[in-house]
Amino acid sequence: LTPQYEGLETLYENKQEAGLEVLGFPANNFGGQEPGSNAEVQEFCQMNYGLSFPVMGKIQVNGPDRHPLYSFLISRAGGLFNDNIKWNFTKFLVDQSGKVLKRYAPSDKPAAIAKDIQKLLA
Repeated sequence: LTPQYEGLETLYENKQEAGLEVLGFPANNFGGQEPGSNAEVQEFCQMNYGLSFPVMGKIQVNGPDRHPLYSFLISRAGGLFNDNIKWNFTKFLVDQSGKVLKRYAPSDKPAAIAKDIQKLLA
């Protein structure tokens, strides 16, 4: 799913001036797919995808050490079968006041959520 960085960057570039913020939160909760240090993650994102949106330090998105941000997002948006994050690139749409509007599956490509973003920014 890592190529979704390209679509997220495109959304960010096209909608940033209208108020869109994209924030990336790497996690190593899924099959060890994000084993590197925070510096290595940043370098990978820059070298391979030229990301201009913020990519934060690695966090836990599931389990007893779940980051409070994800506890908040999940409590507001829920999940299909349970409250766990299924895989990297689960996405959340949050409005300017912090209200969680929608949760998207990891397989939902960034271009597919553009219409919801456009409605929010309109």
